[in-house]
Amino acid sequence: MGMFGKKNDVQEEMQKAESEAIASIIDTSMTITGEVSFKGKTRVDGTIHGNINGEHLVLSETGKIVGDIIASSFNCFGTLEGNVIAKIITARKDCSIHGKLQAGSLTVEPGASIDGEIKAATEDMINGTNQTTSSISSPVKKENTDKKDK
Repeated sequence: MGMFGKKNDVQEEMQKAESEAIASIIDTSMTITGEVSFKGKTRVDGTIHGNINGEHLVLSETGKIVGDIIASSFNCFGTLEGNVIAKIITARKDCSIHGKLQAGSLTVEPGASIDGEIKAATEDMINGTNQTTSSISSPVKKENTDKKDK
């Protein structure tokens, strides 16, 4: 089963991510150092130093993650220093992401700050079919816009 399906699969996946109840919360008073893996939906209000592997990850305004993330969906309101591979990435209004993003579907709200390389639904990721489902609506800081590596 490929990681990225047809466009309506993404819609379905988004609905699943939104409607799913939060299974666990990393409280603001918590700092975790080490690998974190989870099933279901987890909200991070605190700080995690380490890599995260899970299904639906929500990083709230108070949350901070330093590490790489692999998830089905990543909903970012807070601060991330690290790379993300997810089917669905949503960068919310005041979030700050510093790292590489690889997503089947990427939504960037105005006011989100992303600093790094972005790969959204690139051809090789979705089995040679060329469909881009990313809607980037904010000025994305990119250092190397001119030289496209081929």
